[in-house]
Amino acid sequence: MWIVMLSTFYVGEDTAISELFINEQIRDREVRVIGEDGEQLGIMSSREALQMAEEAGVDLVKIAPTAKPPVCKLVDYGKYKYEQTRKEKEAKKKQKTIEIKEIRLSPNIDTNDLNTKVNAARKFLTKGDRVKVTLRFRGREMAHMASSKHILDDFAEALSDVCVVEKAPKVEGRSMTMFLTEKR
Repeated sequence: MWIVMLSTFYVGEDTAISELFINEQIRDREVRVIGEDGEQLGIMSSREALQMAEEAGVDLVKIAPTAKPPVCKLVDYGKYKYEQTRKEKEAKKKQKTIEIKEIRLSPNIDTNDLNTKVNAARKFLTKGDRVKVTLRFRGREMAHMASSKHILDDFAEALSDVCVVEKAPKVEGRSMTMFLTEKR
């Protein structure tokens, strides 16, 4: 999420409404003013812009505080805020969160157990999740780490029709991990 406004507060569940500067809160000397129907009214002092807003019966809202000079718009603040929250909700609906599911294996796993884990990974991948496959070593198994890499390779090979290896097997401490993602 890009932070464009200066501060935000939360209403309800996770709906962030940006708190904008309006009317007398705008302290800049010069601002670029945009009219109600979107036309450019030019650069003027904030006092002139506020006077123009009062004459039109609307609010002066700073919509781009980081621009040089800051951009203000003549709008009804309540209506503008409502439209912004609606847009934020729509954007949130369209987002898809990708979860990382982990599957843990051991070096002495049997073929049937491996097939069960492969089927679970296939289910996760078809849902659109990433899969982290972890091969954990304990005790004396640490001495045979290099020879156990074939288990992860076999796992990736069994799923090669639905996934690609995003990160190749890599040793991290007492485990070897590999990331798989769905083919596009």
